[in-house]
Amino acid sequence: MNIQANAKLNIGLNIISRRPDGYHNIESLFIPIGLSDQIEIIPSMGNETTLRIFGREIEGAVTDNLVMRAARMLDTPPVDIVLHKKIPTGAGLGGGSSDAAATMKLLNDMFELGMDNETMCRKLATLGADCPFFVAGTAQFAEGIGERLTPITLGNIFDNCYVALVKPPVHVSTKEAYSCVTPRPADIPILFAMTHPIGEWRNMIRNDFEKSVFATHPEIGELKQTMYDCGALYAQMSGSGSAVFGIFDREPQLPMFGNDHFVWVNRL
Repeated sequence: MNIQANAKLNIGLNIISRRPDGYHNIESLFIPIGLSDQIEIIPSMGNETTLRIFGREIEGAVTDNLVMRAARMLDTPPVDIVLHKKIPTGAGLGGGSSDAAATMKLLNDMFELGMDNETMCRKLATLGADCPFFVAGTAQFAEGIGERLTPITLGNIFDNCYVALVKPPVHVSTKEAYSCVTPRPADIPILFAMTHPIGEWRNMIRNDFEKSVFATHPEIGELKQTMYDCGALYAQMSGSGSAVFGIFDREPQLPMFGNDHFVWVNRL
């Protein structure tokens, strides 16, 4: 059996306050995009669950991968898992979290475990705050540390729109990104801003990580400006970076990037 594990974009990311437990309360709109990894799972002929990874390299031991950690949470017979990795890591696109959620969903179906979405979300939340989003995989407004999700109907907001996504050869750790931000309430609520035309979002929707990340990694800020230079209605760094996306009302013509850049363009 196989399943697609889609990436996500953050439309806006407001860091509202620091919590007593050291985490931060945020507000962001998560939306899925067509860029995806593929996961295949078959019953194992051996005595333990295995994971093989093809495509893009992933740092760290295979046993620590979120796919394996999600599989170990369930009481199933051993399986062999193959991960075809297309979503770049360290990009703010939620690829690892999506892989974990897809693995749990597929194992739930394969072995008829009977878990509903709420149960899977509760288990996945222990692996990462954004993991539960990928269970339903529809647009959702995230609050708390990203685990409080409210489904959102987007209507025709993105009809006929394209998204261009570029990740430079830069890694921004989440810890690094959070260490340089000053939490504050949003000037304009994201959901209110989204009732306005996309071309007005530039002055209404912010990503609080951008100020500090652009200061230490100016090439990421330059990518955002490139999106606007190419005609983007709205551009933003996704999550804590380092990928930058632009939303266009026509298929964009981007400049040539080096082979060390990841580039993806598709309809939203």
